[in-house]
Amino acid sequence: MSLKWNSIEEVETAVVACRRCRRLRQYCLRVAKEKKREFRDQTYWGLPIPGLGDRRARCLIIGLAPAAHGANRTGRMFTGDSSGRWLFRALYRAGFSNQETGESRDDGLRLRGIYIGASARCAPPDNKPLPEEIANCQPYLDAEYQLLQPRLIIALGAIAFETTCRLLERHGVKIPRPKPKFGHDRLIDFGGVQVLASFHPSRQNTQTGKLTEPMWEEIFQRARKLLA
Repeated sequence: MSLKWNSIEEVETAVVACRRCRRLRQYCLRVAKEKKREFRDQTYWGLPIPGLGDRRARCLIIGLAPAAHGANRTGRMFTGDSSGRWLFRALYRAGFSNQETGESRDDGLRLRGIYIGASARCAPPDNKPLPEEIANCQPYLDAEYQLLQPRLIIALGAIAFETTCRLLERHGVKIPRPKPKFGHDRLIDFGGVQVLASFHPSRQNTQTGKLTEPMWEEIFQRARKLLA
């Protein structure tokens, strides 16, 4: 597969300029204009969200999509919402981050050894991107994968796991048949690329106890050992 961009920086620039999905662009701009009451004094980003992290990382996290009042507001992946608070706290405790919070683009957060992408780069209504919208984002994830050449992919949620399988298949990785099923803390070796699946740290999972903090932190402690 040929590379359209020569660096992660170029991919990030292309993501921000993307206008492929009319529905998502309209939704993100409307949210950025209407805002949430607690953020009414803030200027929302309102654009597609580029990846975030170490541009030499050997571990790629694939999430679902930006949150309407999280990354769509801050302009930085996973920042400014409850899912991000879970993520950055766990990354910090596993040694992948210099701090345990990420709330804005200029708060000093730096990731080490990890890069964060997503199945979709714009916040979708009801947190549900359409299949064609995920497909429109494929080139960005393809480029991140080719440029980073990760040894480990952490897939957050069933949709991200499916996105990961399709990504590897496009890059010539043989997917076992029947295809492995998603499951929390499930590690699968796809011919040298390891995929570690996890529940997404959404409120739907964390507030119901489906995903507990010890379960979640174990994912990143395990990732640290796998990369050692």
